[in-house]
Amino acid sequence: MSDRWAKVLTWSAVLAVAVAVPFYLEGFWLQAGLFSMSAAVGAIGINLLTGATGQLSMGHAFFLAVGSYSYVYFSSAPEHGLGGLGLPTPVAAVLAVLAAGVAGGVFSPIAGRLKGAYLGIATLALIFLGQHLLFNAAPVTGGYNGRPVPPMELFGLVFADSPALVVAQVPFGALERLWFLGLAVLVGAALFARGVLAGRPGRAMNTIRDHEIAAGVMGVPVARYRAGVFVLSSMYGGLAGVLLALVFQRTVPDYFGILLSLDYLAMIVIGGLGSVAGAVIGAVFVSLLPQLLTRYSDALPLVAEPGAGGVSPAEAARILYGAAVVVIVLFLPGGLVSLTGRLRHGVNRRIASLSAARQPSPNPSPRHKEST
Repeated sequence: MSDRWAKVLTWSAVLAVAVAVPFYLEGFWLQAGLFSMSAAVGAIGINLLTGATGQLSMGHAFFLAVGSYSYVYFSSAPEHGLGGLGLPTPVAAVLAVLAAGVAGGVFSPIAGRLKGAYLGIATLALIFLGQHLLFNAAPVTGGYNGRPVPPMELFGLVFADSPALVVAQVPFGALERLWFLGLAVLVGAALFARGVLAGRPGRAMNTIRDHEIAAGVMGVPVARYRAGVFVLSSMYGGLAGVLLALVFQRTVPDYFGILLSLDYLAMIVIGGLGSVAGAVIGAVFVSLLPQLLTRYSDALPLVAEPGAGGVSPAEAARILYGAAVVVIVLFLPGGLVSLTGRLRHGVNRRIASLSAARQPSPNPSPRHKEST
């Protein structure tokens, strides 16, 4: 079996399982999966910037905040001292992604000129700016208490618990409906990013990452590519922010801090730099870990709920995936996604060896008797 067909079958099986999940799993797992989908979309965006182009960004959480709060502002009606435009929710979602792209475009001239740690420090300023705006621009953001998120309404279907909807004798509430929306968004975002990386822009981005001077000599507009990829990464962050807001159902300023940006860097390092599949795998690992530790904290040693003694689930999760980053950098530079490639090649070699063993051995050539 060729590698291409093995990948097609693997991802087809994963997609089939993902479609069947809402019919069998409870709300906790659906919510955890939706958080992972949102994280995966954002991780794909920063992987295009950091993994494929080599541009370090510490401000990815800022663009998630822009996407989340822009969606809320565009879709909410003005009430109780809070502003809003009251637009249809699909239009608000598109405008929120564009708003994140505009925010990235404003910063893109700096992204086009800086690189490495200098860009990382510059983007870190976006986090502090974003936190200041989220806490103080109360008519737009709701201040410390945040704002409720209007549910998405698409083609007459409201992604909320009401009105009631039953599919195959399974009640479909907000989480079940959002599951398919999140799955469609993630698949679309992954396919688009894969197309970018597989085409001419992807080759130019990888050349900038590996040999910047050579890229310039070959005619690649380095500054323009860096700025463009920064805008694209920002739009991915805005899309992840919209999905995150729909799952949370309330925007919270404290969430969009420096720790969230560090989480996204950990996702792409653990999953695999420059790989769409690696970004998805790393996002699932980093986003699911704290939720699993919280759910099963009673059965785990040294892990306890806040105030009960021991290490909190969030702190334990950061310790574990911090250790995972160190282990992967030292022993598995390709990230977790490289393990799937090794496993696939091993299976292919095993199949080839079994096929060769089953083939009958050729008959020996007959010996001619010497004439006497």
